[in-house]
Amino acid sequence: MRYGVGVDLGGTAVKMGLFTSNGELIDNWSIPTDTSKGGENILIDIAKSVSVKLAVKGIDKKQVEGLGIGIPGAVSNGVVDKCINLGWGEVDVKKELGTLCGLEVFSGNDANVAALGEYEAGSGRFYHSIVLVTLGTGVGGGIIIDGNIISGHCGYGGEIGHITVNPGETESCNCGKCGCLEQYASATGIRNLALKYLEESDEDSTLRSLGDDVTTKDIFSEAKNNDKIALKAVDYSMNILGTTLSNICHVINPEAVIISGGVAKAGDFLIDKIKPSFDKGTVYIDGETKLCLATLGDKAGMYGAFYLIR
Repeated sequence: MRYGVGVDLGGTAVKMGLFTSNGELIDNWSIPTDTSKGGENILIDIAKSVSVKLAVKGIDKKQVEGLGIGIPGAVSNGVVDKCINLGWGEVDVKKELGTLCGLEVFSGNDANVAALGEYEAGSGRFYHSIVLVTLGTGVGGGIIIDGNIISGHCGYGGEIGHITVNPGETESCNCGKCGCLEQYASATGIRNLALKYLEESDEDSTLRSLGDDVTTKDIFSEAKNNDKIALKAVDYSMNILGTTLSNICHVINPEAVIISGGVAKAGDFLIDKIKPSFDKGTVYIDGETKLCLATLGDKAGMYGAFYLIR
């Protein structure tokens, strides 16, 4: 039997999966991400955890075809430029992790890798080309065309969250620009919109009783109950997202656009809110590009990391 290891490296946790060579997930686990001391222990911790898991399973490293890893930063030829969330500058992940764990290492940007996971084993497996959009604390993206990740010249391909959608915005995005999609369509952005509308209006809203503790989950829950402030925030955000995705489709012309991340837990309600502006924008290709939800949840990253090996 041959195996592979898929690793999804996040800012707070590292999710790992042990797969058979045909893509069957046989075990998955996680460890905290130690970002202290500039993240110098992260790769050491991953290598130790993987080695312990293989030993417990009685698997010799000679049986393991490789280790794939998705990283929250731009990756080019196994080298990460920088990862602000991890405290990293330039790190040769392929070389360093490979030396530490004794396995061949394959690496990519985390959103691109999650897209590969959905493409190979999730809702994207029915299509030849997809765009994946991850709506979480930020907005991530990945583009897969005929099985190939479009990572770009230096690893920044698929950075959908930093498309400028409002040139008149004066507030800065985390990236330093102003008016990025991430400022409106992320969980953070939707919450900020709702808080802004609450401050500007005296209109009744159940969100007021929650104060600063209001979450994006609360906003979608109340929007489903026709709360006017919640609906206003969701409608504005999803209108921008749908229009942006339609613009991407006119460049990429994918078979499917897949929505993932924590915000996607709003389910079909979310799709119904995106679809009007998406359909309006894709006037030439309306009905040909499917808009759907991801199915792998928080396992997409580890699946995609495994498929990097393949």
